[in-house]
Amino acid sequence: MTASIAERVRTAAAAGQSLRIRGGGSKDFYGQALKGDLLDMRAFSGVLSYEPSELVVTVRAGTPLAELEALLASQGQCLPFEPPHFGPNATVGGMVASGLNGPARGSVGAVRDYMLGVTLVNGKGEVLTFGGQVMKNVAGYDVSRLMAGSLGTLALLLEVSLKVLPVAPAESTLLFEMTEAQALKQLNRWGGLPLPINASCWQDGHLAVRLRGAKAAVAAARVTLGGEAADSTAGALWSGLREQTLPFFELQGDESLWRVSVPDTAAALDLGPKLMEWGGAQRWLKRPASQAPSIRQAAAQALGHATLFRAADKSVPVFTPLSAPLARIHHALKQQFDPAGIFNPGRLSADW
Repeated sequence: MTASIAERVRTAAAAGQSLRIRGGGSKDFYGQALKGDLLDMRAFSGVLSYEPSELVVTVRAGTPLAELEALLASQGQCLPFEPPHFGPNATVGGMVASGLNGPARGSVGAVRDYMLGVTLVNGKGEVLTFGGQVMKNVAGYDVSRLMAGSLGTLALLLEVSLKVLPVAPAESTLLFEMTEAQALKQLNRWGGLPLPINASCWQDGHLAVRLRGAKAAVAAARVTLGGEAADSTAGALWSGLREQTLPFFELQGDESLWRVSVPDTAAALDLGPKLMEWGGAQRWLKRPASQAPSIRQAAAQALGHATLFRAADKSVPVFTPLSAPLARIHHALKQQFDPAGIFNPGRLSADW
C-alpha cells in the first residue's frame, strides 16, 4: 500500500494536482482552506510494534486514536499530553498533524515532545524515514517533531513512533473560588513549589486543579493546597475540557472561539468571558471573528499570539501572520518537502 500511495503523490506532483490529506476528519474545522482531491488515510492503519517495557509504540498514521489509547491503557500506559479527539474518528496522523494537546500539556509537554520517529512521503513521492524508537537520536534534523502541527502541508505521514508513559498511580482534583487575577497569582506561586500539579482550569470565578503522581505526593499536596475535593465530578470536567464539550465552548450568534497563547505570567486580559488552562498559558475567548485586530493586538502586547480556533467566517486569517524572518523559514521548509505545493494548500497559510 505504501507504494501505491507514493505513486499517487508522484502522479499528483507531475500534474500539479493538489491533495487534501485526511484521516477521520475530526479536525476539518481547524485551519483555513480545505482544498484538493481527498486522500483518505484511514485504510493505512494498524499497530506495527509496541514494547511496553521500553515505553515505545509505532503505528500507522490512519490508526484510530481511540484504538491506540485502549491498547496503551491495557498495559497501564497512556499518551500523557491527552490529545483531543473532537469526534469518534480521530486518527494518530491527525493527532500529529494538528499538534493539539489536552489539559496536561502545561506540565508534561506537547505531542511533539513525544515524537521519536516518522516514515513519510514527501512532495516528490519519496518514502523517507527520520528518527527511530529511542529518545537519544541526534543524527540530522529533528524532522519528526517538525511534522507536529504542520497540518499535513509538508508531507504525508505513514508511520509514527511515540514515547508513552505509565498512568499515574494517584489523582485528585481540588476546587477553589477566586478571580482570574487571583488564580493567575496562585498558579504561578504553586508552579514554583514541588507540587504534582498536572492540569488547571479557571472559568467564571472557579479554579480547578488536578494533581497526579505518587500516592504520597498527591496526598501531601491536597493538604498543602486545601480547597474543596471534587473527585466525583472531575472526570466529566477534564474530559469536557479536553474535548471542548463544556458549556463554555458552545458558540452563539456571531461568536467564534479564540485560543490565546501567552506566557503563564501574563496578567489577566480584558477581553470578556474566558476559560483559562495550562497554568494561565492558554486562554480561550468567545468573540466575533471581526474583532481579530484588537484580540491579536492584546495578545501581542502580552508577548503571545491568538488563533481563530473555530469560526464559520474563514475570511479572517486563522493564524497570526508570521514575521518576515519566520515566514522565509516556513516557505523554505515547504519548498524542500513539497516543491510542487500539492499537500493541503491553504490549510496552514494562504500563501501556500
